[in-house]
Amino acid sequence: MPLYHDDDQAMLADSASQFMREEGAIAKQLRHWRDKDCKDGFGHELWKQFGEMGFTGILVGEDDGGLGMGHVEAGIVLEEIGRNLTPSPFLASSVLAATALQHGGDEVRGRYLPGLISGDSVFAVAIDEGAKHRPETIRTKAEKSGNGFKLSGRKDFVVHGASADMIVVAARTSGSDDDKDGITLFAVPKDAANMSHDAVRLVDSSMATHTTFDGVELDGDAVIGEVDGGREILDKVLVAGRVGSAAEGIGVARGAMDMTVDYLKQRKQFGKLIGEFQALQHRAAHLYSEVEIARAAVIKAAQLLDGGSDKADLMASVAKAKVAAAAGLAVREGVQMHGGIGMTDEYDIGLYMKRDRALQEFLGDRYYHAGRVAEMSGY
Repeated sequence: MPLYHDDDQAMLADSASQFMREEGAIAKQLRHWRDKDCKDGFGHELWKQFGEMGFTGILVGEDDGGLGMGHVEAGIVLEEIGRNLTPSPFLASSVLAATALQHGGDEVRGRYLPGLISGDSVFAVAIDEGAKHRPETIRTKAEKSGNGFKLSGRKDFVVHGASADMIVVAARTSGSDDDKDGITLFAVPKDAANMSHDAVRLVDSSMATHTTFDGVELDGDAVIGEVDGGREILDKVLVAGRVGSAAEGIGVARGAMDMTVDYLKQRKQFGKLIGEFQALQHRAAHLYSEVEIARAAVIKAAQLLDGGSDKADLMASVAKAKVAAAAGLAVREGVQMHGGIGMTDEYDIGLYMKRDRALQEFLGDRYYHAGRVAEMSGY
């Protein structure tokens, strides 16, 4: 398939670009909520507007009231989110949690999807249990208790955990901590007793939590999919999230690059625009090439995922690793080409570096995914 958008996708991109530029701009959203020390880190009014635009249900099937689109379309929205550094629960709610809920029964879908589609509900996903992304190990336990389960353990860096109306939790229902099988996914409501959150503000001003489950009682309807059969669903959630976070990372890279190129066209030194200096032109050209290559990898990964290809998992890690390198280059070059002011809060370029840093760690850094690519390629 061609590595560019078709006509319908281009129309979506135009719509998302205009909306995010006008409503999700840095001054209007990121700086506003950061400077207010907002406990959620994002605006619920904007999230409601996401729902009115149809973005929140972009991956939800039409039978459940969503748009029934694919990951290419979700990536288009995420790229604009990244380009404008728009604080939003879209990735956690409309990609990760929505992917998990697709595999739930009628009861759990009927309970949660309408709120997501309308923009009234925010969801989170709790997977990691340490400083680094290592989903191969799940220690949080879910033990049989009456007609349901009792959930015990701790999850780290649950993005939007304290703001979420529901958290998708991966827990172990059988086997040892490192077993592939024996995982079950649960939809845990925000008012569940014996669940506590230790909120932390991340480097990009978004909010996450260390969430503790101290014997949280859940009924059988909270199970997403089959008991002990959650690993397959979890893998699908992870692939979707990795492609989505890579798409947002490309938006960060392109936003930083555009801002830097604009600065090169405006800033004068020794009576000349600094963009006329050949050394900076070479660096800008190299950056453009790296970002476009990474963007192509993201589009390919999304296309493979939408097509149900067995190579989607591999390409998701390729995209995640490549975007981490390209976005890292974009924000570093951006700060350096801005000079000393690039290190100040007065200019937005430093905010791109912070968002890139948070995204690089989310669902695995470049080294984790480079290792996965090597393993899946037989090395």
